[in-house]
Amino acid sequence: MRRLWIGGNWKMHKTIGEALALVQSLKDGLPHSEAVEVVIAPPFTALPAVGPALRGTSIQLAAQNLHWADQGAYTGEISPGMLTEVGCRYVLIGHSERRHWFKETDSIINQKMQASLRAGLQPVFCIGETLEEREAGRVEAVLSRQIREGLQGFSAEQAASGVIAYEPVWAIGTGKTATPEMAQSVHSFIRGLLADLFDKRVASDKRIVYGGSVTPETTRGLLDQADIDGGLVGGASLKAEPFIAIIQESIK
Repeated sequence: MRRLWIGGNWKMHKTIGEALALVQSLKDGLPHSEAVEVVIAPPFTALPAVGPALRGTSIQLAAQNLHWADQGAYTGEISPGMLTEVGCRYVLIGHSERRHWFKETDSIINQKMQASLRAGLQPVFCIGETLEEREAGRVEAVLSRQIREGLQGFSAEQAASGVIAYEPVWAIGTGKTATPEMAQSVHSFIRGLLADLFDKRVASDKRIVYGGSVTPETTRGLLDQADIDGGLVGGASLKAEPFIAIIQESIK
């Protein structure tokens, strides 16, 4: 049985002090359950402080991005080794905001995916369609391209690593959420594509989570679906109360 995965993407929010205060609130309030893995992704500046603060807890640390090179003349970038040194276990790759604002292509994302595995980081591989692509009936074509190119050159063992986060772009930060049935249909398609590209074991074991204005009110309906294994939470992860409520809903 796939273990549930709930991640909080803090994006460009929280100073070091604010991050540590939120971590303390999460440590005080999160229920402990083996049924769900909890992950938080603070901004880069907070990672060296948050990493030690999470020691002795079950909360895992993630980064929001990385560069594909181990080192070099890449001003403003962060290497995989720098992330593992501060205690990161996961790294977000291919988030729609990276694709949109920073023009990351599927080829760049593939290089980052490979770099994460070389460093021993678990990739949170983000995919999703825009509203225009959905209305044009291109959801499956877009996701198929993103998955095929993002995982190009991967073995079945490598493809089994990490998490896939399906985030319809039209639902990120908009307050709009795909209905549980809409999300389930896409997750089922993704799992079937993984079976075609690799094998049934990879498809069966892979955790595929939903992201896009996830709230305590929408969590249970999403997680009741057969192929939805958790959520990548944005705004609702910036305060302890709603994020804890999401975790509580996930283990009911």
